[in-house]
Amino acid sequence: WGQELTRQLLANHKPKTIRIYSRGEHKQVEMKRAFSDPRVSFIIGDVRDKSRLAMTMRGVDTVFHLAALKHVPVCEENPCEAVQTNIIGTQNVIEAAIANNVKKVIYVSSDKAVDPFNLYGATKSCGEQLIIDANNHHTTRFVCIRAGNVIGTNGSVIPVFREQAINGQHLTVTDERMTRFFMRRRDAIGLLLKAVQDAHGGEILVTKMPACKIIDVAHVFSQRLAGGKAKIKNIGMRPGEKLYEVLVSRYEVPHTYDLGNYFVILPPGNPGNIEAIYHKKKLAQSLKEEYNSSNENILKPSEVETMLEEDGWI
Repeated sequence: WGQELTRQLLANHKPKTIRIYSRGEHKQVEMKRAFSDPRVSFIIGDVRDKSRLAMTMRGVDTVFHLAALKHVPVCEENPCEAVQTNIIGTQNVIEAAIANNVKKVIYVSSDKAVDPFNLYGATKSCGEQLIIDANNHHTTRFVCIRAGNVIGTNGSVIPVFREQAINGQHLTVTDERMTRFFMRRRDAIGLLLKAVQDAHGGEILVTKMPACKIIDVAHVFSQRLAGGKAKIKNIGMRPGEKLYEVLVSRYEVPHTYDLGNYFVILPPGNPGNIEAIYHKKKLAQSLKEEYNSSNENILKPSEVETMLEEDGWI
């Protein structure tokens, strides 16, 4: 996310400066080699450190909050750490942004925040609530982006399947019925930039995206990279794992608007009279119950293959 966001900002938006704030020294060194632009600077820090955050945000117009512990099993095994980063860290970002009069904060959430079943989802749901509520207390505007799985990012099953297929290993699937939303990285970043330009504060933006059967993704990798010889092994569902993911819950549908390529979910209670801003927009009438990965635009195996091919994975 961070590298693609930086690439698009530099290419299309003429920023004065971009500050990369993260705790990963090695990844920062690699990114510095990839981006030799003097407008990009790198700062080692953690969202748990509010004073460091506040110093880093001085003079900043826009903050993209992407930091999280995101692997579901890791969060299940380390609940205190997940809370410290995903909840306390998010509140630190909010307070540091307010202290520095930042114009807009874009928070990246997850489909797992909807009807959360695991700790990661619960922490992201809390993060959404904190971000939405922050609009009631200051002129800084706070917006949520609710995303599915971005192809190839850390934690995605796609690089795992690719490595297993290339090495002739079993492709490990936790349940053959499992479905997931997938989105290309450039589309995810496009929504972030759309939020900076158009969102007013308090909304949750959801990109419309296709869903895949995970078993179909595994079959494509086996056929294309291992000649069909890589066997698929069912290893059972991991702690906290869902069969399918939800991007818009049935409780959110009545106040969800359809803006073409994405949905906008308005918060309950109409803070800041935000409904008046959207009252001329079209409600998402196509959403009958909820927007989930088992009932919306599931790709055929041939379409899964095309998606992976176009993104350079096969």
